[in-house]
Amino acid sequence: MQHHLMNNPTTRRHFLQRAGLGCGSLALTNLLHQQGVVAAERSSNNPLAERPAPTKGRAKAVIWLFQTGSPSQVDTFDYKPELQKRDGTTLAGADPKTGFFTTSGKLLKSPFQWAQHGQSGAWTSEIFPRISEHVDDIAFVYSCHSQSNNHTPAMLEFNSGMIRQGFPSMGSWLTYGLGSENSNLPAYVVMHGTKPRGADPIWSSGFLPSVYQATALDPRGATPIDNLARSTELTGEQQRSLLDTLNATNVKHAERRPFDRDLNARLESFELAYRMQTAAPEAFDLAQEPDHMQQMYGLNRAESKDYGRQCLIARRLIERGVRFVQIFAACPNTPGGAVSDVPWDAHNDINGNHRACGATVDQPTAALLTDLKQRGLFDETIIIYGGEFGRTSDSQDVGGRDHNPNAFTTWFAGGGFKGGAQYGATDEFGYKAVENRVNAHDIHATVLHQMGIDHTKLTYRFNGRDFRLTDVEGEILHDILA
Repeated sequence: MQHHLMNNPTTRRHFLQRAGLGCGSLALTNLLHQQGVVAAERSSNNPLAERPAPTKGRAKAVIWLFQTGSPSQVDTFDYKPELQKRDGTTLAGADPKTGFFTTSGKLLKSPFQWAQHGQSGAWTSEIFPRISEHVDDIAFVYSCHSQSNNHTPAMLEFNSGMIRQGFPSMGSWLTYGLGSENSNLPAYVVMHGTKPRGADPIWSSGFLPSVYQATALDPRGATPIDNLARSTELTGEQQRSLLDTLNATNVKHAERRPFDRDLNARLESFELAYRMQTAAPEAFDLAQEPDHMQQMYGLNRAESKDYGRQCLIARRLIERGVRFVQIFAACPNTPGGAVSDVPWDAHNDINGNHRACGATVDQPTAALLTDLKQRGLFDETIIIYGGEFGRTSDSQDVGGRDHNPNAFTTWFAGGGFKGGAQYGATDEFGYKAVENRVNAHDIHATVLHQMGIDHTKLTYRFNGRDFRLTDVEGEILHDILA
C-alpha cells in the first residue's frame, strides 16, 4: 500500500477530483433512494419482499374462515330430504367407527328449518340467515373428504396437505411464493381466541425458513401482539441506533454461517418488529371504524363481537397489503357455555351447539362479504369457509353427531370463484361424498392457481427432495372458477 502511494502521489487536483466524485455518488445514491431505485435493490435481499406471480392470477390475498371442530354438512349447507323423512331408521352400510367414538347406526334428522335462496337456489339452514343472503356470491363444494377422523391431523391436512406435523401451511407457502405488499406488517396473520386443538403446528412454516411463519395473535385484548411496544426508556432514535448496531453484528455472524437458514429470518424479524410498532397498532385500532361499520360486523352483540372483531381486522389487514389472514372460529360450544378449542364439535347436542356457533359467525361472515364488495376488494380476495371434516348422518348420543371424514362442505367467495356454483355431491343422507370428490390437495391447487401460482412448480428443496404444498396430487377445480 505504501509503495503504491509513493509511486502515485496525490496532488491537490486529484484529491478534489476524487472528493467530488465521492460527494456526487452520495448525492446520487440519496436521490435514487428517494425515487425507490436503491430501495428496490435492497428489498431483493428481503425474503418478504413482494414478488410478481408467475402467471396472472385473479386474487391477491386470502381470508380463511376456519370453522374449528367441524360443522355438520347436513345441518348447515347440504340439505338432505331423505334424512329428514327417515329419521330414526337404520342407515344402510353405516360404520359405527367412522367417527372418533361410536355411532348408533340410526339416522338423525336435522333439527333446523331449511330454505332455498338467491337465483342459484342454494339450500341453507336457518342458523345462517345473513350468509343466506350471499349464496349467489358463493361457490359451494359439497364433496370434500379428509384422511383423518381426529381434529388435529385433519386440521394439519387442510392447512399443510399432510396429517403429520412439520410441513408448511398454505399461508407460509403463499408468503414464500409471493412475499408481502406491506413491509410494515406481517405477510401471514393467524387470529384465534382459544387456540384450536393442535395449536401452533397447524400454521407452522415447517421446513421453510421461519421468516414465513405466521404471526399468531388473540385480538380480543388491548394489545393483540405481545411485546411489541417500545420501551419507555428509549427514544425512537436510540432504538434505531441499537438495532443498526445489532444488525451489523448479526450480518457478520451470518456471513460465517452461510448454511444456517434461520439466521436471515431472525434478522428480518427484528426489523419487521421495529416497523410494526407504528403500523400494527393503527391496523388493529377499530376505534377508527364508524359505529355503523362496527355494528354491521356484530361488535355490539355479545355472541358475535369477538368473531366480528376478527373479521373486521381481517378486512383492515388485507386492505393494507397483508397476503394471508386466517381466523380460527372461537364460539361457545353450547348456548351460554365456555368457549372450546373445537367449538363446532357437537357430539351431544347438535341443535344447541350449532345454533350457538351460527349466532357467533353468521353476521360477521356476511358483513365481511358485504364490506369487501363495497370497498372493491372482493374480486381480488379469496374467502374460504369450512372445517376440518364433517359429521355423521347417524347419531352418536341423543341429538349428537360424531366426526365424519367422508363428507363435508367447504365454500369459496371472491377471488375469481364462480358465485352460485354448486359442485360435487354426497349420497342421499349426506354420509359420504360420491360425486366429484375433493381433498385438501385439490383445494390448495385451486387457491394457488387463483393467486397466479402453478402448484406443481412452487417447490422447496429439503433433505434432498423438492417438496410442494400439494405433494404429488392436486387437481384445480375449474368448474367453480369464473
